[in-house]
Amino acid sequence: MRNIYLDNAATTPILPEVIETISEAMATVYGNPSSIHQVGRKAKSLVETARKKIAKHFNAGSSEIIFTAGGSEADNLILRNAVLNLGVKTIVSSKIEHHAVLHTIDNLVKEFGIQVKLVDLDENGAVDYNHLEDLLTETNEKKLVSLMYINNEIGNILDVKKVSKLCIENEALLHSDAVQAVGHFSFDVKETPIDFFVASAHKFHGPKGVGFAYIKKGFGILPILHGGEQERGARAGTENIHSILGMEEALEIAYSNLPEETAYIQNLKSYFIKELKNNFEGIIFNGFSESEINSTYIILNVRFPKEYPMLLFNLDLKGISVSGGSACQSGSNKGSHVLNTILPENEQLKTSVRFSFSKFNTIKELDYVIATLKELIK
Repeated sequence: MRNIYLDNAATTPILPEVIETISEAMATVYGNPSSIHQVGRKAKSLVETARKKIAKHFNAGSSEIIFTAGGSEADNLILRNAVLNLGVKTIVSSKIEHHAVLHTIDNLVKEFGIQVKLVDLDENGAVDYNHLEDLLTETNEKKLVSLMYINNEIGNILDVKKVSKLCIENEALLHSDAVQAVGHFSFDVKETPIDFFVASAHKFHGPKGVGFAYIKKGFGILPILHGGEQERGARAGTENIHSILGMEEALEIAYSNLPEETAYIQNLKSYFIKELKNNFEGIIFNGFSESEINSTYIILNVRFPKEYPMLLFNLDLKGISVSGGSACQSGSNKGSHVLNTILPENEQLKTSVRFSFSKFNTIKELDYVIATLKELIK
């Protein structure tokens, strides 16, 4: 049976070079980075070198990178510190953020009674920047804006420069879940000031279970995991050395080939859009996912003109891996909270599929997907 993987927004295949790096580290770097003997110092040196290399991609300082178990932990670390440690009384966010942000905010409301203000979105899920400015000027309370760099379901790209400017003008902090951006887009934290962002290695062909938080220099960070002084006291626990080294290798490869890979994957996406339009009447692309300017080249969210209850299941039987929303929600019977927010109720009932691409996909694979869809949708 064919195996065509088009769910790269959920996770990506690990690169062979990354597997080699991880395997070598597991075999040879067995010291505890907190140990003072030479075996421990070797491990520590490799972790710190990886930290410096990762920071350099974003024009950040190495002390601003905190290694975590992934994007969700990094979001929790930042949002909780904003309230507990940095005096934030109001968080400004949106209804279509990742649940790592939304559920954390919900818990902060229950624990500390903070205020939450949700920015207006248009029918494509785009932020109303005028409303965002209004929310930032309503009171003088300390605020944090938390908005995704790229939406993981519909692919919309946030105008981070505009949001950064608004935050600076109104003395608000800025946090962005950049899990879908890191490794796929270049950005410079000096050029576009941002206080916090998070990344997860498995979104750019690295290992699962490792990521990092960027925390701008000058913010003291209190740990949410206690028991040791690792990560400059921000996160207790012996560092996941081989995964950190694998993440650094994956990020290095991603950014060294970024222009070529971006062009290749965008061509795949554009071809797929054309073939969908040519073969299926009445399809709509959710959010800005059809756009080359306002959407990531990775994600295409397609809404078919009616409900096909077994479509994802039948695609899977044909060896095609796709998603109806984020993988984190696959066990939910409530559907996509993103689509439920931006679509009218009658449109929510129609079948939407998220296709997400990588450099490992081919035109031939996409032709097979189109042929399979034609067979299943009659």
